[in-house]
Amino acid sequence: MLIGATPEGNKELVAVCGGYRESTESWLEVLRDLKERNMESPNLCIGDGALGFWKAIREVYPEAEHQRCRVYKTANALDKIPKSVQPSAKSLIHDIYRAETEKDARTAYQRFQDRYKAKYPKAVENLMKDEASLFTFYQYPAEHWQHIRSTSVIESAFATVRLRTAKRRGQGTMATTLAMVFKLAERAQKRWRRLRGYKLIPKSLNGINFINRTEKILAA
Repeated sequence: MLIGATPEGNKELVAVCGGYRESTESWLEVLRDLKERNMESPNLCIGDGALGFWKAIREVYPEAEHQRCRVYKTANALDKIPKSVQPSAKSLIHDIYRAETEKDARTAYQRFQDRYKAKYPKAVENLMKDEASLFTFYQYPAEHWQHIRSTSVIESAFATVRLRTAKRRGQGTMATTLAMVFKLAERAQKRWRRLRGYKLIPKSLNGINFINRTEKILAA
């Protein structure tokens, strides 16, 4: 399932397709179809750690920027730390995403590395391997941060789907399952709220970055 936002700030269902374990080929099929139907490159793509999605995005829409979902990234890093240590580690990771500026976020990011790289190197490696896509949201208006730091809108839509499928013993064929998922997502779309700060979206589309909450016109 893909969900996007229009220049007017409205969230819209973009695609519902079947695939094989989020493989690159499955995602390529979806994205190529969208491109053939004249969907322009998104400014920013937000997703979890599914490698197939990111590989496909880089191939079909290479100009799009990337932002890793903070919820999944946090969970993946904490999974490599003992439960007794997780609360303090989680607090440090949250400091990265709650920081007012990218500089402060990177300071928190370094603190996490310094504190855990000796005892829990796998957790630090997990965070470091996605460094390039951890801080992208700071280039956008602060009003948009709550929307673009995670894939919560997707998870919310899937919650409705999971609730329905859990009550059914069998899902039928791929076609009937996709039809059901589409109708459920389409119904959920009616309740999706407009993005906060939607009036600032055209500025991002017109080549304006937001550095520490201040507009910065990019060089052509």
